[in-house]
Amino acid sequence: MINRKMKRRVLLAFDTFAILASSILSYIFLEPYISLLTRDFWIALGLSWVFYLFFALRFHLFFKINRYTSIRETFNHMAAVTLAFFAASLISVPFVESISLRFMLLTYLFSVALIPGSRIIWRIYNEHQQKLKELSVHGEITQKVRTLIVGAGQGGSLFIKSLQRHDFEVELIGIIDDDSAKERMTLYGVPVIGKVENIPELVKLHEIEQITVAIPSLSPQELNEVVEICAQTNAKVNQMPSVEEVVLGKYEVNKFKEIDVVDLLGREEVKLDMETIAENLSGQTVLVSGAGGSIGSEICRQIIRFSPKRILLLGHGENSIYLINKELMNLHTNTEIVPIIADIQDRERIFKIMEQYKPDRVYHAAAHKHVPLMEYNPTESVKNNVYGTKNMAEAAKAADVQSFVMVSTDKAVNPPNVMGSTKRIAEMIVTGLNEEGKTNFVAVRFGNVLGSRGSVIPLFKEQIKNGGPVTVTDFRMTRYFMTIPEASRLVLQAGALAQGGEIFVLDMAEPVRIVDLAKKMIKLSGYTEDEINITEAGIRPGEKLYEELLATGEHTDRQVYEKIFVGKVNNLPIEEVMHFVHGLEMYSDDELKVKLVDFANNKHKQTEDVEEDMENPSVIFAQ
Repeated sequence: MINRKMKRRVLLAFDTFAILASSILSYIFLEPYISLLTRDFWIALGLSWVFYLFFALRFHLFFKINRYTSIRETFNHMAAVTLAFFAASLISVPFVESISLRFMLLTYLFSVALIPGSRIIWRIYNEHQQKLKELSVHGEITQKVRTLIVGAGQGGSLFIKSLQRHDFEVELIGIIDDDSAKERMTLYGVPVIGKVENIPELVKLHEIEQITVAIPSLSPQELNEVVEICAQTNAKVNQMPSVEEVVLGKYEVNKFKEIDVVDLLGREEVKLDMETIAENLSGQTVLVSGAGGSIGSEICRQIIRFSPKRILLLGHGENSIYLINKELMNLHTNTEIVPIIADIQDRERIFKIMEQYKPDRVYHAAAHKHVPLMEYNPTESVKNNVYGTKNMAEAAKAADVQSFVMVSTDKAVNPPNVMGSTKRIAEMIVTGLNEEGKTNFVAVRFGNVLGSRGSVIPLFKEQIKNGGPVTVTDFRMTRYFMTIPEASRLVLQAGALAQGGEIFVLDMAEPVRIVDLAKKMIKLSGYTEDEINITEAGIRPGEKLYEELLATGEHTDRQVYEKIFVGKVNNLPIEEVMHFVHGLEMYSDDELKVKLVDFANNKHKQTEDVEEDMENPSVIFAQ
C-alpha cells in the first residue's frame, strides 16, 4: 500500500504523461496536414500542463479515492481538462505561429480519454477484484434467491447497484414501480415489470421468493399498504435499510432489513422547533434520570445533537449506564458526558448530585413501568415512582434548576392499578411544586412506546420464534403506540414550551388493537395464522381494556405545538398530596393498592384514624 503523499505524486505523474502522450498522438495524426515547430509543440504542451495542474488542484483531483469514482468525480476531471485546454488554446492559437486549433482540440480529446477514462477503468478493475475476492470467500452460489425490488427511484437505484456489486446470492428478476413513465424501462439491466397492485400475479409468474421494498421515503401507512399486498403471496418480504441506519453502522447498503411492526405503526416525523430547543439546551448542563432505559437513552441521543455543555447520565443499572455512556462518547462531541450510578430513592445522594453539578435542565425518565409486576410489588412502586420522583423534584428545586420535565404515561389517567396510580401521584407532586419565578415543573404524558423493553412486541417476537401460540390478554384490548424517537423528540419540544405547572399530552393518533398487532407480526415473520395461533390469555392484574390520555374534565383543544396539547388537569393542593404521601409507609401491600387507586382518582377520604396514624410516621422512606 502506498501512502497518500506517494499516491498524489503517482497521479500527477500519470496525468502529466497522459497530456504528453495526447500531444504526441495528436502530432502524429496531424503531421501530414500541418507543419508544427518543435519549439511551439513544447510551448503548447507546457501551457496545457500548467493550466491543467492549476484546475486539478482547484478541483482537488489528486485527493479523490479513485476506486469509488462517481459521475460527479468524472465530471470534475472533464471540467479540469476542458478548462485547461480552453485556457491554453486562448493563448497559444492566436500568438504561437504553428499551433492550430485542430492540434489543441485533438490533444484535448485524447486527454479526456486518458485522464477521466483512467479513473473509470480503475474503478471497474477494483470492483472486478472485489467480486473475485467475495467469490473466493463465499464460494460459487448454486441457488440464487429470486428477488423482486419495489421502487425504481433513487433508493432502488442505490440498492440494486450495491447488490449487483456485492451480493451473489440474489437474482434480481424485476422492479415494481407505480410510475407509468418507468414501465418497460430498465435500471442497471433490471426491467421494470409492473406496479404494486400486480405483485401477487408477478410473484406467481416469475416464481419470486423474496420481495424487497427499496423506497426509504415511504410513510408507515404507505409501507403498510405495500406489505398488505405482498402478504397475499408466499414470498418473504423485507426492505433496504434507511440512510440513518447505514450512517450509524447498523446495516450496509446492500443488506436486507426485516420489516418490523414498528416500521408499520410509526407516524410521519414531527418537525421540531429546532431553534427553541437549541436555545433551551445548547451550552446547558442537562441531567437525565433513567438514562440507561429505552426512553431515557433516546432522550440523551436527542439532547446531544443540540451541543449541551454537559450531560449527566443518571441511572441505577450499572450496565445500562455504561452502554449509553460508551455510545455517546463514540460520537466525539465537545459535550462533557458524566455517567452517574445512583438510585433516585436515595434522597441524600440525589440532593448531593444536584448541588454538585447544578443542572440547568432535568428530564426525569426513571420509573417502574410494568403494570402486573407493580401489582405484586406496590411498596416498590411507591418507593421508586412516588418517593423517587419527590426526591428528584425537591432536589431540583433546591438546586435552582431552570426546568424539570417528568416523563409520565397514559396509565396515569383514571388508574385502576398501582403503577398508574403512583405515576398520577408523581404528576401531582411535580406540577404541585411549581412556583412562579422558580423551577418550571411539567409532566409529559404519552402511551406505549414501540420497541421499549416493556413493550409487548419483544414478547410476541419470542412467541412467534418458538412456533406460537401468540398470547393476547383480551381480543378487545387496544393501546396507543408511539416510536421511541418520536416520543423523545416530543418530550424535548414540550420541555422547551414549558411555562410551569402543565401536563403536556402527546397526540397518539388512533389506538391499535393488540390482536391486530399480533396478526401483523405473524405475517411479517412469514407465517399465516393457521401456522401460528393467537390465543386469549385473560387480563392480567391491574390491566385495562382501553387506555386513555385524558380523564373526564381534562379534555382540551389547546394545542401548543404539532401533536402536543396541554391538558386541563385539576390537581389537589400540594399540601394535601404531601400529607397523603408521607403516610404511605404505614400501609400493608393490600392496603396500599386501595389507598393509591382511591387517591389517584380523588376517591379517598381522610378519616380520623389516618390522621391519628400520621402523627407518628415511620422513617422507612426518606421524606
